[in-house]
Amino acid sequence: MHLDVVDLRKFYHSTPLGRMVQRSLRERLATLWPDTRGMTVAGFGFTTPFMRPFVERSARVLCLMPAQQGVCPWPDEGPNHAALIEETLWPLPNGFVDRLMVVHGLETCERPQALLDEIWRVLAPGGRAAFIVPNRAGLWARRDVTPFGYGRPYSVSQLERTLAQHRFAAERHGGALYHPPSHRRFWLRLAPAMERIGSRLDAERLAGVVLVEATKLVYIAPASGAKETARRPLRVLEGLAPPRPKPAAGRDGRMRTGA
Repeated sequence: MHLDVVDLRKFYHSTPLGRMVQRSLRERLATLWPDTRGMTVAGFGFTTPFMRPFVERSARVLCLMPAQQGVCPWPDEGPNHAALIEETLWPLPNGFVDRLMVVHGLETCERPQALLDEIWRVLAPGGRAAFIVPNRAGLWARRDVTPFGYGRPYSVSQLERTLAQHRFAAERHGGALYHPPSHRRFWLRLAPAMERIGSRLDAERLAGVVLVEATKLVYIAPASGAKETARRPLRVLEGLAPPRPKPAAGRDGRMRTGA
């Protein structure tokens, strides 16, 4: 189930809780990729709240929004970086993207397997993708007061296993949003402190979302080698006469044929 772009924009830009989520996840992503000079950075789903730090320090920035969600122009000033696309058929050449973030995209996709194949296609060899999804064990996936209360939640192990099946290698993982998903002022005041404590303790089970950074794999070694063995030796010399020993020579140089 995809949320409407109007509702997503309203949450992140018009509510105190949404602005706090925006700051928290933006800082995590900016720390994850501190240097993107000369790179193409793209986002799929609804990623505009987190991409502003990459605009000036990257070669190009793209915000790809699925048709089921809708699109809004971004940023408000300057050239537009947002585009409406089919979620499993992106208008990008193979290996075009160096860094990709997926937020509000994987958990709401009706065809996640096809989406991951498309993400693999557009990533450059060795490119990296950051997946932010609702934590299966967290409070945020159990309440629909935020966009993270919709779709299919994941645990870290589930997400890493799913990525491995589509030729991605998980490099780093962590959690974010350790405070309750509440719009009340009391919890909003405590949110920054709870976020710092949760990050230091690395308490992923208490996090509202999980973040997994994965690398595109181009070459994959076979898991168990050849699965079939030869039933019998190959007879490449079949039909040829077996070799015969050479007769020994006598003192006179003549060959001896036996007694």
